[in-house]
Amino acid sequence: MDDLSLEKIEISGSILASLIQRASSSPSDVDGLIFGQIHRIVSSNLSDDSPADSLASSDQIVATVTSFVCTGKTVSFYDPLGRVNSRRVESLRVDSPDRLIGWFSARRKTANRPSMRESAVTSSLSSQFHLPIEDSQNPKSTNMASCVFFLLTTPSTDQCIHTHEYRAYQFRSSKQRLEPRSVGIVNIGPAFRGHYGSFSPKSGFPPLICELDSSAMIVDRDEGSLGAKKQAAKDQKEIDALAEGLQVGDLKCLVGAEAASFTGGIEDMYEKMLAKIQSLASDVETSSAFLFQQEKHNRKLRNRVARIGR
Repeated sequence: MDDLSLEKIEISGSILASLIQRASSSPSDVDGLIFGQIHRIVSSNLSDDSPADSLASSDQIVATVTSFVCTGKTVSFYDPLGRVNSRRVESLRVDSPDRLIGWFSARRKTANRPSMRESAVTSSLSSQFHLPIEDSQNPKSTNMASCVFFLLTTPSTDQCIHTHEYRAYQFRSSKQRLEPRSVGIVNIGPAFRGHYGSFSPKSGFPPLICELDSSAMIVDRDEGSLGAKKQAAKDQKEIDALAEGLQVGDLKCLVGAEAASFTGGIEDMYEKMLAKIQSLASDVETSSAFLFQQEKHNRKLRNRVARIGR
């Protein structure tokens, strides 16, 4: 296994925000594991100068953080000397579908540089856990150590606003040291569209539980009076009429090959329902104006009767 160098470490804005929030909301310093993937990206440098330059390409190895597990304390999966307990790590990573790529440490009022213990923990973790480098052009994947380390700290002085510093490191076994790596924040938008070009979901959509004969109005089928059940059935019939025949079981068509054609029908029905709601709102506004005029007329009659009674 080669001691390959990472070009950068990518993390989505939502995961980074969640990581900072978890660290800031904890009562004390915390640590945990980070999970993700490592990809080999081949970028071609096209040029019109010469054929040799047009075929030039460069390989980049990028680590992507997809999730994390916070233990809520420090020295959670390692001892004070920095020796990692592999059984404890396996128990923490059981709920994550992705591979272990490293760990993180969140400290307060300290300098933003790794300590000797954190360096020892990363060295011990990288020597015990490895993951394959995903490469679409080379089926024979190369393994790489789980060598990523995230460090989050807060300033040593109290401030009126929350300030957090974070840095990412890679542990190089050949040099036995942590080397800083740039952090890329992956967000949604035109500038970040390239990050999602080769994305493939790890799991499919969850199954939709559709009960065709169920009613949202009935809490318990075995309880309640007959009149309440009749009223619930009547209400459900009125809802079905507004839905123009769309049943709850039809929602399963929103997932799968029929989703494109089925979505158009739902959008048309939604527009018609909006038109009905707008018409209903207009009727309510008209009736409210009529009631106001009627109340005004009744007030005048009461005042007239009061004057006659005097």
